[in-house]
Amino acid sequence: MTLRILPKATLNTLPNCRSDIPERAINQWNPDVMASEGESGENTITILDPIGADWYGEGVTAKRISAALRRIGPNPVEVVINSPGGSFFEGLAIYNLLLEHKGEVTVKIIGMAASAASVIAMAADNLLMARASFLMIHNTWVMSAGDQHSFRDVADWLKPFDEAAVDIYHARTSIDRKKISAMLDKETWIGGTSAVDQGFADDLLSSDQVETNAQNSTELTPHAAQKKADLLLARSGVTKATRREIFAAMKGGTSRAALSSTSSAAVHEAATRLLTQINNI
Repeated sequence: MTLRILPKATLNTLPNCRSDIPERAINQWNPDVMASEGESGENTITILDPIGADWYGEGVTAKRISAALRRIGPNPVEVVINSPGGSFFEGLAIYNLLLEHKGEVTVKIIGMAASAASVIAMAADNLLMARASFLMIHNTWVMSAGDQHSFRDVADWLKPFDEAAVDIYHARTSIDRKKISAMLDKETWIGGTSAVDQGFADDLLSSDQVETNAQNSTELTPHAAQKKADLLLARSGVTKATRREIFAAMKGGTSRAALSSTSSAAVHEAATRLLTQINNI
C-alpha cells in the first residue's frame, strides 16, 4: 500500500464517449526524451506513450501496467513518465493500480506528464521531476456524439471525474480545492521547480538521469516524428493498418509489393489529412 493517504478513483464508462489529448500537449511532447542508461532497472515501468490503446494503437494500458506490477511483486517500483496524456479513464485505472501496489512507488517525470499522465504520477510515494519537465492538469477532455440531451448527460457524467481529479491533486498538495479547480479550468502547465514548490512533486531529478536521442532537443528524430505523426493520424480516425502502410510507404516499401487501389486511396486521404493537421499546428 502507498505510504501516502490518497483517494481511490471510481471508474465508469459512457457509450460513444472517449478521452482526447489537447493539441498543445501533442505539440509540446518530445518522444525522444527518455531515462538515461543505467536508470532503468528490472523493477522499472516506462510510460513513454499516450495513455490508452483504444484510439492510439500503441498506448499505455492498465492491462500492461497490471502485468508489470504482478511480475515485480511486492517490491519497490520505479515509474518513468514522458507522456502527453490520453484516456483519462485508463489513467485513473493505472493510478488505482499504483495506489494499491504493496511496494514503494517512485515516479520520475523526465519530459512531460500531461492530463491523464499527471494523474498517474500522483500515485507516487516519491515523485521526482526533471527541472525542464512539465505537469499539465486540466478538466477531463472527451470526444462524444449525440443530440442536445446526450451532451447534457455527458456534462453531468464528466463532473465527478473532474471532482475526483481535484481530490487527487488536493490530497497530494494540500492546495485549496477551489484553487485546484480553477487551475483545471484554465489548463495549467507546471514546471519542475514550481511543481516542487507547490507540493505536486517532492524533488528534482539530477540532469544525468535524463537524455534525448536528438542532438538538438528542439529537433525531433525520425522515430519521434513518426510517433507524433501516428498520434495525429489516429486522432483524425485513421485506422492502425492504414497508418502502418503510410509509414512503410514513406520508408520506401510496404509489407506487400504494392498497395491495392483501395488501400492506396486510403493512404493518400490519410496523408493529406496529416499534412493539413501539421500545417495547422
